[in-house]
Amino acid sequence: MIHITIKLFAVYQEAYGCADLHWQLPQGMTVGELFDRILAEHPQLEAWRNLTQFGVNLAFVSPETLLQDGDEVVLIPPVSGG
Repeated sequence: MIHITIKLFAVYQEAYGCADLHWQLPQGMTVGELFDRILAEHPQLEAWRNLTQFGVNLAFVSPETLLQDGDEVVLIPPVSGG
């Protein structure tokens, strides 16, 4: 098992009611699989599936990126404003 921190912003933070999560996951899990789990827990976030980018340890990554013990994952929804 690995331990990761998930940083939440905007709609993700609203859905969970907190700024970050600390999860224990099986080894070999990808960022995309983690995101699928989040969407399964909060189906109302499905509308953001194709709009969200991912970061791991301060670098943008693809959904196929394997998670490692101690990783910090960031879900980056689109932002607007000026």
